[in-house]
Amino acid sequence: MLHSITFSKSGGGSGGGCGGNGWTVSYRNRFVESETLRIEFGRRSPAFLPVIEGDAPAVVAAYLLNQLRFGKAIKDLSNTNVFELSGRVFSIAENHMPHEIDLSSLETLGTWDLNGAWNRPFMAHPRKAPGGELVFVGADAMKPFLVLGVISADGKELKHKVDLKLERGIICHDIGVTKRYNIILDMPLTFDLIRLVKGGPLIKFEKESHARIGVMPRYGDADSIKWFEVEPFCSLHIVNCYEDGDEVVIRAGRSRGSIIPGPEFKKNRYQWFSNGFKIQLTDESYDDNSNEGLFVTRIHEWTLNMKTSNVKQRYLTGSDLSVEMPMINDLYGGLCNRYAYAQLVDSEASSICALPKFGSLVKFYFNEEKENKKKLENTCGKYIEMERHQLGANNFYSGATFIAKQGDVKEDDGWVITFVHDEDTNTSQVHIINAKNFEGDPIAKITLPRRVPYGFHGTFIPRLRTP
Repeated sequence: MLHSITFSKSGGGSGGGCGGNGWTVSYRNRFVESETLRIEFGRRSPAFLPVIEGDAPAVVAAYLLNQLRFGKAIKDLSNTNVFELSGRVFSIAENHMPHEIDLSSLETLGTWDLNGAWNRPFMAHPRKAPGGELVFVGADAMKPFLVLGVISADGKELKHKVDLKLERGIICHDIGVTKRYNIILDMPLTFDLIRLVKGGPLIKFEKESHARIGVMPRYGDADSIKWFEVEPFCSLHIVNCYEDGDEVVIRAGRSRGSIIPGPEFKKNRYQWFSNGFKIQLTDESYDDNSNEGLFVTRIHEWTLNMKTSNVKQRYLTGSDLSVEMPMINDLYGGLCNRYAYAQLVDSEASSICALPKFGSLVKFYFNEEKENKKKLENTCGKYIEMERHQLGANNFYSGATFIAKQGDVKEDDGWVITFVHDEDTNTSQVHIINAKNFEGDPIAKITLPRRVPYGFHGTFIPRLRTP
């Protein structure tokens, strides 16, 4: 479901919804009406059987039954992210094409197949390159496993489409861009239909398998990709990438295991989450081979030398916190940036409910470092500085995003806006935080008429221009 907060200037310059300062605030929600949701609306009940978690024979049976009953094996999802391109707004998830949304009404206008040029799944996090093009990939369980596309900045043309010729199906949730390159994370979070038929899971993190990072010219092909072998890792979200002379720098969340697709069949879900989110209070207690803390996500930096093929890597944050959903000032996407923001996992709350919960926000200062207590392998002995914006007990964040202040201002001139849910009162608010006074009180708290359930990503869309 989409949840929209609209801010509008009041005509009189006073009164209105946001502190009486000339702004009115409105709230709206609406389902993304995919083809499969319309089927379920027609039946007035859930109809599609789940096909991700569960015993392999049950998953295979669910695939077949869904296909026989509805002509589609998997329910179309559109619950992960929202993006804008040239005045058009789209909602998206991993397994289907984007759905175009009318921002004023949240009405679903239909799927976006780029005038018939794209007929496979899209990704949750397409990236705008510094030149304005939209770069994305589409993954599939059958060959071609991963296809990359580049859409023109005006959104009218698929300018480039190429099979990356991977030898396995991978979950590719995010992609990186720089001025000249596309960055592909080939990590061992795989999906495999043959493995499923043989009794294994459809999706699996193969921790003993290989991982690599690909650097590809914007309009290159599979043969033009320069691959860098790295230690196996899981990364669902990239912070940013940029070029520095002969080097390409990638900053992303890195964990030792994957929360996707969930625990193995018959495993205790709550214990699985509790072990996975168990943080290490000090670096001295950090064990890279432990089964505890597999989902703890730390900001990591890979520096890839395009001439020498050398790889340098280090953790930028310690093992005592887990962060997700990173965001930056979008004007710095693909360029060197000084600041980033993220949601901080509340390990205890997440373990209790078997769901990631975020009790704090953090601001990262990439150009400011501090000595960590113990020099670990791949850390260079330094972590970056950070600030924390803390909520009260039983309050949790969702869908945070950064809004840049207009004009010739500094990179962190702006605000972080986020949904907040109070579990004690069952009420939801929107908080607006001054990014330059990050640890201070929010400059605005807006109480909503309905609870906003915990979700994934939020997006700020300025007043749309007609394409």
